[in-house]
Amino acid sequence: MTEAIDGLEPVLQESTPSLIAGRVREAIGSGRISPGSQLHEATLAKQLGVSRGPLREGLQRLTQEGLLISYRNRGVFVTEMTPQNVRDMYLAREAVERAAAAEVHRIDPEAVREELLTVVEAMGEGAAADDVVAVGEADLRFHQVMVDGANSPRLQRSHETLLTETRMCIHALKESYSIHESRVIEHRILAESFYSGNAQRTDALLVEHMNDALDRLM
Repeated sequence: MTEAIDGLEPVLQESTPSLIAGRVREAIGSGRISPGSQLHEATLAKQLGVSRGPLREGLQRLTQEGLLISYRNRGVFVTEMTPQNVRDMYLAREAVERAAAAEVHRIDPEAVREELLTVVEAMGEGAAADDVVAVGEADLRFHQVMVDGANSPRLQRSHETLLTETRMCIHALKESYSIHESRVIEHRILAESFYSGNAQRTDALLVEHMNDALDRLM
């Protein structure tokens, strides 16, 4: 009889509601489901090949995240990115990312810096090709790498929703958010700030970066 191996945990299978939430979240972030749109359960259930129960649970998760709004006797709608919502979203992003950056500096800033600079190179290539989509995705990937570097599941979960909302903003207002070269420079300077003993500099750059991004969108 084979002995149990210490530290080896069961493989966790993602639940159907979680998969549904992920699919709908991605569709919202990519702009395939527009802000303000009503989600019809029958249509979604048929398209996703699921029953109403798991679908409702998946949509409820997105409602709790703030991506959907449920109105009694009216239905479920995608949140609209009003100026007030955009400002609030960036307020939350700033809080999450500043906390993550501080933790990265505590753990291993140099390793994360190398990952961030790799993303900046991809962003630069997208900018050189005048590829708005590539630059935007590299931008979001940069911030995801930074938050992932903090090794905090709670920060990651919060950030996932915030990045979806950011994608919604970029799709809705891409003409005002397509200043390529300046974005590449900002991200390179921010990436290069990740080295031991430089946490305050990174924090100041993050605040400046978030304010600049908000100004562009607004």
